[in-house]
Amino acid sequence: MSGKAVAAADKAIDSAAGQAPPPAGFPHLNPAGKLDDTRRMKALTWQGKEKVKVHDVPVPHVTDATDAVIKITSTAICGSDLHLYVHAMPGMKAGDVLGHEFMGIVEEVGPEVKHLSPGNRVVVCFDIACGACFFCQRQLFSSCASSNPSHVQEALYGQPTGGFFGYSHLTGGWQGGQAEYVRVPVADVNCLKVPNSMEDEQVVLLSDILPTAWHACELGEVHEGDVVAIWGAGPVGILTAHCAQHRGARRIILIDSVQYRLDFAASKIQGLETINRKDKNPLTALKEMMASEPGGAPDVTIDAVGMHYATSLIHKVQVSLQLETDTPEIVNECVRAVRKGGRVSVIGAYAGFVNAFQLGAFMEKQLTIRGGQTPVQKYWHTLLAKVKSKQLDPAMVITHLLPLEEADKGYEVFNSKRPADGCVKVVLKTKAARDQGPVAAV
Repeated sequence: MSGKAVAAADKAIDSAAGQAPPPAGFPHLNPAGKLDDTRRMKALTWQGKEKVKVHDVPVPHVTDATDAVIKITSTAICGSDLHLYVHAMPGMKAGDVLGHEFMGIVEEVGPEVKHLSPGNRVVVCFDIACGACFFCQRQLFSSCASSNPSHVQEALYGQPTGGFFGYSHLTGGWQGGQAEYVRVPVADVNCLKVPNSMEDEQVVLLSDILPTAWHACELGEVHEGDVVAIWGAGPVGILTAHCAQHRGARRIILIDSVQYRLDFAASKIQGLETINRKDKNPLTALKEMMASEPGGAPDVTIDAVGMHYATSLIHKVQVSLQLETDTPEIVNECVRAVRKGGRVSVIGAYAGFVNAFQLGAFMEKQLTIRGGQTPVQKYWHTLLAKVKSKQLDPAMVITHLLPLEEADKGYEVFNSKRPADGCVKVVLKTKAARDQGPVAAV
């Protein structure tokens, strides 16, 4: 979103605070947890556009009977965190704790937590679910009816998404996990116990981007023999290619404008084909590459880019004038590039509205387009087994390990995409990771 659009949305969110009642018949999860002012922790806080800072803040307490407090050991910076960093997503307030990809050790549990005990090692999902509502019962955990009382989202979308950790007051205002401790509501639903034999780097990305990559393939129904084109060679795009290959895709083409990311991906995924859009229009390149394919185009196209990467002058102007909040250019390329009767999967984050979406091509080419935030809990156990058996390796995308105290540096390096840095994925380590003691067996 443009700065003006974000400011307008921020104002609407502030004026609507507290106006959305909990859905009838569902539990109402409470983002405002109790804090222990006698104990302090380090946490990365948002302070404005491209300004983040580690502060000492109070440690969270168990507030509701189903809560757990987790002592965090590893916490990653996600590509969607950059939407917040550059203030392309509304709903941020100075002092908000960032982060939605994290794991650690259970320190405290509420009296109604049944499956976790202090000392257990867990990964926490980014999406907060009650486990009991209409949507959770259908495994649509990221659409939970109980965890995000956003009046603004209801006005924008008809129904709000579920709540997400550390991802603005538009998604519930839950404090994030780029910190030394975090409170997790309905911990039995939102925590996954992991074996002590596995390193943090092997499992921390089960919190979001490995399930998101798998979800991209599920939305696109990627199966054996498919030709798949993926826009975005960030961590999610690379892991989507990894998952597509595991599912039997015959050809995988990855598209980006940053050459070192394409080279990195090609070094990790055997047989991967790449297109640098700075060198050649991706639609032209794909047409040439697909000349020998029976359908003349990919079976599946996947948008792993999202909303704030306008490439053309006309869309940059429209965003700046608030004629659109997001840009449709990547989705339009996916629609144009895919074969007739093909599938388009959208997992790049979008928040508002766009102009000039190619609705005619979508209809006339008989396409299926699916998108959505990932219901992490739906895929957790399947993916943990695949990581444990080394069928999938999410750690392949991690290039930088930094202490939590240097999180501001991590954001700057990740956002800048300098070839000299070679940054693809940053994981932050807390003090607890450095002096971690024995943990309880799973």
